[in-house]
Formats: sequence, C-alpha cells, structure tokens
Amino acid sequence: MKRKATVLGVPLDYGASKQGASGGPAAIRRAGLLKALEDIGVDVEDAGDLHIPPSTLKKGAKLKHGPAILKVCQELERKVHAACRDGRIPITLGGDHSLGVGSVTGVSRAYRDEGKNIGLIWVDAHADINTPETSPSGNVHGMPVAHILGLGDKGFARLGGYSPKLQPRNVCLIGTRDVDKQEAVNLRKSGVRVFSMQEIDRFGMGACVEQAIDIANDATAGFHVSFDIDVVDPGSAPGTGTIKRGGLTYREAHLLMELAADSERLLGLDLVEVNPLEDVQNATAVIASELIASAMGKSIY
Repeated sequence: MKRKATVLGVPLDYGASKQGASGGPAAIRRAGLLKALEDIGVDVEDAGDLHIPPSTLKKGAKLKHGPAILKVCQELERKVHAACRDGRIPITLGGDHSLGVGSVTGVSRAYRDEGKNIGLIWVDAHADINTPETSPSGNVHGMPVAHILGLGDKGFARLGGYSPKLQPRNVCLIGTRDVDKQEAVNLRKSGVRVFSMQEIDRFGMGACVEQAIDIANDATAGFHVSFDIDVVDPGSAPGTGTIKRGGLTYREAHLLMELAADSERLLGLDLVEVNPLEDVQNATAVIASELIASAMGKSIY
C-alpha cells in the first residue's frame, strides 16, 4: 500500500536555551525532504508551518514561555489528529522538542477515538522527563515526556482532554546519555524502558531497537517515533542546540529508522532540534531529511 504523509513545520524555539531551532523546518525542507519522499513513492503533502505566537519571558519562570508553547501544542495536536484520521502519517519538523506533547497527543487521540492505545519511541540524548519542579532551567523542551505521562504542568498534561497519553509500559527511550539529577528520580519512577548509549554499545543498536519496537507494539495500534537530532553524535550532526558527545553514529541512526519502517507500524514521526545557526553547510538538516526518508521506507534496493 502506498504510504501517505503530511509534513507539518513547527518553527518553535521558545522551549530551548538557544535560539535557532525555529529555522529547522525550513532547513530540512531546503535539504530536499519533499522530493526524497516523492522519489520513494510516498504520497506527501506539505501543510506548511504553524503560527508561533509572540511571547515574553517572565523572570524566574519554572515553565519558560509556557502559555505560548501550550498554544502551539494545541494547534499541532489538532492538525496531527486530522492527518491521522485522514489515513496519513504526520511528519512534524522542529523546532524544539517541547512540540512533542502536541504531536504525540494528536496521534494518541486519533487512535483513542477507536479504543486503541499507541506506543512511543523517544530518541534523544536527554530523557526529557523533567517537571517544572525538577527542571534546573525551566526549559520546556526538557519536559515533554513527563507531560505525555501525565506529570508536571496540568495544562500540558491534560492536552487533548485526557491524561496520560499512553501507558508507560509502551514507552521507550533510546540513546539517552545526559540526565539531570532530579530528573533521574522521575525516570526511575516512570516505568518506561531506557536504552542508554551504554546499553547500545554493549548489545548493539539492532537488538535494542528491535526490543523497543516490541515494547511499543505490545497491545497497541502501532507507535510514534519522536527523534531529536541531538541523539546523533555531534561529529555527524553539529547543528543542534544541546550538544553531547558520544551519540549514535550515522548508520545507527539510519538503522533505527529503517527498522521502524520495516515494522510497518509507524503512526507518526517527529524530527526536531535542527538548529541552522549551529550547523555547518546545512549538514545536520541533510541528515534529518535522510533519516525521515529511511523511516518512510527508503532502502538500498
């Protein structure tokens, strides 16, 4: 069956410390994403970019730019839900990772309407499970997993009118290598499965991804992949705001996406935190475009 996809740009950087991720959607499109998808037979429509409302940072805020980010997530949730209901795979281009609350909720609600659950594979150097109370920075891009699981700020946690968005037993983190001290407490209590870089080094990327897909698929309609480009080692992907050495290789990242495609259970996809201001000759955006194509079925033959 021919795959159908809707591309949604979210030029948002309120959730991060560094500005620049707002240029991610344009950079990924400029790297040839739409043509790459068309070339592999995907019926792709570009729905353009979401409007980002103005915001003023309040001094000492534990949820920086929270109201503006919540509005963006609300709009994204509606658009992702509509794409799913139309039989299309929503591909969300970021923008910082705070948008993940909106995209995951949109997919979750579409299948919840049918009485089904979804799984989640969160691919990130960071756990993103801080709450406003545990976050040392107040940056919302470090909180989306907590909000998806019903923790933290009630506005985000109740997005879509329900909480949590999915069951912790169907959630996996892959590539984790940088976790805040108090955030680690949240992570241990959460019940989600973590495939850290140490585990990937020890057992291999293929084995870890296959386990993650099994977990995300267990009694669900399928799974959403939320991929933060900072999970890739900065030697290959320098154009992101929160660099941490020791990440996935180029091939490990592609293997993850290829296995997700091979499962034929991918319901939605985010590719976030591409920051052209930190990039070198748009190299990170090119990798992002290639990774999306792999997730949508591009193969070597």
